[in-house]
Amino acid sequence: MLHSINRRKVALTAVVPALLLAGCVSQSAYDQLQQQNQQLQATNAQLQSQLTAAQAQVTRLQSAVKYSLNSDLLFKSGGWELSDRGQQSIAGIAKILAPHQVSKVVVNGYTDNAPIGAGLRRQGVTSNLILSQKRAESVMQFMIAQGVRPDMVSAVGHGDADPIASNRTAQGRAQNRRVEITTAQS
Repeated sequence: MLHSINRRKVALTAVVPALLLAGCVSQSAYDQLQQQNQQLQATNAQLQSQLTAAQAQVTRLQSAVKYSLNSDLLFKSGGWELSDRGQQSIAGIAKILAPHQVSKVVVNGYTDNAPIGAGLRRQGVTSNLILSQKRAESVMQFMIAQGVRPDMVSAVGHGDADPIASNRTAQGRAQNRRVEITTAQS
């Protein structure tokens, strides 16, 4: 009797998974859904990367605070004058810094490694170092206009030195075009 019960268990163990699989989707339908899911995940990651690249970040360092803003948020392509959106962003930072400023503020400008175009060359900008300096100075001057003490702020251009992402992709180059405003904690 025990022997026949074991045979039934073995028979059911073989039949039940086959019946369960028959009720599931076909392998080709599963593969198609899997591929669609992977495509959606890749698109989501790309959109998230673009969103992250376009936003400002605030990092608290050991004895300082660093505001990092994507240059595409601050400036029109190939320029160094602050856009309206850029002015709003910098005004918000200056509003926080200016009232009780006791620490020096450094505005650091960075670019990607793309060559300078003909339009910028006609304006006297012959290198990424010069462009990054002009952008840092533009942010510094606007901060001063917003109440930041002129004797407590400086601007430094770094060009394409110190990239934070690969310059091989558009997303990486976008991350490398940035302005970082650093202030020491009081």
